[in-house]
Amino acid sequence: MTPSARHIKLLRLATRASLTVAAILIIAKAVAWWLSGSVSLLAGLTDSVLDGATSFLNLLAVHYALRPADDDHRYGHGKAEAMAGMAQALFIGFSAVLIAYQAIDRLHHPQPLGQPGLGIAVMVLSLILTAGLLAIQYKVIRETGSTAIRADSLHYRSDMMLNGSILVALLLAQFGLGQMDAFFGLGISLYILWSAVQIARESSAILMDQELPADVSEQMLALACAVPGVLGAHDLRTRMSGNHWFVQLHLELPGQLTLTVAHDLCEQVEAAIMQAYPQAEVLVHADPQEVVKASRTDPRQYTL
Repeated sequence: MTPSARHIKLLRLATRASLTVAAILIIAKAVAWWLSGSVSLLAGLTDSVLDGATSFLNLLAVHYALRPADDDHRYGHGKAEAMAGMAQALFIGFSAVLIAYQAIDRLHHPQPLGQPGLGIAVMVLSLILTAGLLAIQYKVIRETGSTAIRADSLHYRSDMMLNGSILVALLLAQFGLGQMDAFFGLGISLYILWSAVQIARESSAILMDQELPADVSEQMLALACAVPGVLGAHDLRTRMSGNHWFVQLHLELPGQLTLTVAHDLCEQVEAAIMQAYPQAEVLVHADPQEVVKASRTDPRQYTL
């Protein structure tokens, strides 16, 4: 299944926008942290640096994942997106540990903040740019289902929390509550670590060929059995590779059908499932009903 031109354009737009936003925020936060010494701003700078690294990795992964299937990769290159997601999780987890270390050190060695006004301006800019990027990513995820963009979006949603918390910490510092900066930095590190775990779970599910949700599988079986002439369906297997779904199932057909008629019914089932789920690639095997001995307890057996 070859991605459409619009699909490719959207994925490239999302990866390039992510890299551009990360680059702008790295420069802005670096200047603000250098002048203020804020641990919260350091947390934001560290996260933006890692954003830049992961966004670049995403750009490469999506470029590779969009390559069509070849003789060595007959199922395509979609899992490159999940591998990029795992790398993101590692990067984000590392940043969480670094931020926590800096926050604990600042709790033991308090320091006054300088230029909090500049830091506040930078964080407002960060919130605006991140919100715009999330809007782009939401549109791309809705239309493509990209794993890499979804992982990146989860990361940037955590950035919204991060940047908002930093803004609050800097505002509190204006009222003489500078110590709260370190507490916010510690809380932010825990939230970032939780985000890394979520990204790792989603990416590992794809790399380990986890099945699609049960309700999707049941709907696919129902669609198969709704085709006139199909007596039942069983042994449904599904997995994901990037934004593609690979679906296999067995149909129960009358044994007296000719091969031509059986083939036609299989194609009708494939078309019905792919119409409901355009991202699916469907492979159907026909079984004579008379020789089907599937277990009644098999949750993937579905008959009329």
